This record gives sequence, structure tokens and C-alpha cells, in this order.
Amino acid sequence: MKKIGFLSFGHWSPQSRTRSAADALLETIDLAQAAEQLGADGAYVRVHHFARQLASPFPLLAAIGARTKRIEIGTAVIDMRYENPLYMAEDAGAADLIAGGRLQLGISRGSPEQVIDGWRYFGYQPAEGESDADMGRRHAEVLLDLLRGQGFAQPNPRPMFPNPPGLLRLEPYSEGLRDRIWWGAGSNATAVWAAKLGMNLQSSTLKNDETGEPFHVQQAAQIRTYREAWKEAGHTRTPRVSVSRSIFPLVDDRDRAYFGREGQQQDQIGYLDEQTRAIFGRSYAAEPEALIEQLKADEALAEADTLLLTIPNQLGVDYNAHVIEAILTHIAPALGWR
Repeated sequence: MKKIGFLSFGHWSPQSRTRSAADALLETIDLAQAAEQLGADGAYVRVHHFARQLASPFPLLAAIGARTKRIEIGTAVIDMRYENPLYMAEDAGAADLIAGGRLQLGISRGSPEQVIDGWRYFGYQPAEGESDADMGRRHAEVLLDLLRGQGFAQPNPRPMFPNPPGLLRLEPYSEGLRDRIWWGAGSNATAVWAAKLGMNLQSSTLKNDETGEPFHVQQAAQIRTYREAWKEAGHTRTPRVSVSRSIFPLVDDRDRAYFGREGQQQDQIGYLDEQTRAIFGRSYAAEPEALIEQLKADEALAEADTLLLTIPNQLGVDYNAHVIEAILTHIAPALGWR
């Protein structure tokens, strides 16, 4: 069995069916409802700043949580370089309580952004001797500590409202959320770091090219390295691991028109910055029988317990619900995912 959810970047543009920020937000809620009705397991959003895409995630996650009953809701990922961990802990706790404990919060140090050092505009700056990536990981560690629910703030001796005894924690507090934090790892080393801290692992459609092997082979090795580090750390629960994929079964004329032409059928190599060579995983688009055989050969998919389907949200709710249904109906049973 494998959990299957969708991942939306929430793009909008006047030239698409999703023409405005309001469209992107409301359609994401509608798609989450549709996905739940189809039997999918998750509705996830990507967070980008300074772009015509989804950004502030917690109002959206809370709205999805209020409009659904079963489906997991989450992020993949929030860039921690931009985040105040204390405010984030409050927002996440509120969203999780509204959703009844269904929040799966993916965080990371971030990726190249729309503007130069965008986190500076949010009021953050690396400490002396610290990189922006270090700052993002530091913010993440503060968040993890806060989500343990331990008191840390000295109460006012003459408060406006009565306080419980002892040091105070942030409220609202959601029990169990600490175990539902995921780290988006771009390298084997950060996957090991996430395992040591007890975070679940999200591995997307790109990672650092560390061996020159095909993307899915490197990603599968990253997952195995993560699980070994988790075991060595002595955690008692079983961790979860997700991978992201673009998968399109060609089952009708719409699918063939959108994705039937030769697309990105091979991995691609690029650079995230001057020093970091990255490998980008291929997309999958084929008739169901051929697609099943292609996916059988994906080693990382076999290793992961959760699959996030990156969807073309600008094609509308109905079409994306069709893609999810096609995967659940034509692909998942044949691969033992259902």
C-alpha cells in the first residue's frame, strides 16, 4: 500500500484557467475535496515567495481542513529561511486543530527564489559565520523544539488572564504535530541530518547530483541512507518517506493533447547555483500499460511509502481530478499501491 496525494504549486496567470490568486486558492480547496471523494490520501501545496504561486500556506491549509474530513493536508515545502518559528508554531497548531490532526508539514532550507536573498525582506539575516542554509536549518530546529509543547516563557506575575503553573508554552498546541514534520532534503547529508532530528523525509523531483547515476537510483540511495540514519538515532516510531513525480496516464483525447507529445522522458542536469550541480527527474506520460512498466523500474518510488503527484493546476480542477482518478484507477492497483 502507498499513500497517494497531489502537490500543487498554485500557479496563476491571466492566460490560464487559473487567472488570479483567488482562483488558485479556491481551486486548491475544491481539488482537495474532489481528491478526498476519489479516495486519494493527501492534498499538499508548495510555498514560493515573490511569485504568482501559493505563498502563505496556513489560511489555505485551515480552509482545506475545515472542508474535508479524512485527507491529509500538508506542504512540500515551506522555506524556513523566511519563517519566524514561533509564529509558525502557532499557525501550524491552529491549522492542525481545525483539521483534526491531519497536518503533514513539509519544511526545508529552500531553493533558488524569485529575488536575491528574499528572506532579507522578511527581516531575517544569517548570523555571523552562518550561511542562509544554516539559518533555515536553525529556524527548523527552533520550530521542532517549540512543537514539543514544553513551557519556556516566564509568566507575568499580574497577567490579564489566569495562567497555569510554571513556564508558558505557545498556544494553541496540537498534540502529535511534532511527529508530522517532514524535511525536504536535496542531498544525502541533509537527509541524514533530518533523520537524526526525527523528521520524516520528503524528496522531490530534483536533488544534488552526487554520483552521476540516474535520478531515481540516487534518490533511492538517499532514502536508504536516511532510514539507516533513523535506525542509528534510536527513534521508536517508523518514519515516513515521500517522493514527488509528474505522472500522466494517457486515457483520453485531453491527456494526449496535453501530454501525448514527446516530453521530458529523460533526467536533466542543471545548476542550482554556481557550485551545486543538480539532477532533475523525468516526467512520466504514456498509455496505462506502458506507464505501469515504466513506473515499476523507478527504484525510489518502490522505496517510498507516499507519492505526491505534481499537478498542472492551471488546467483546472476537473482535469486534475481526472488525472488523480486515472492514476488511482488504472495505475495504482497494478503496482500494488492499492
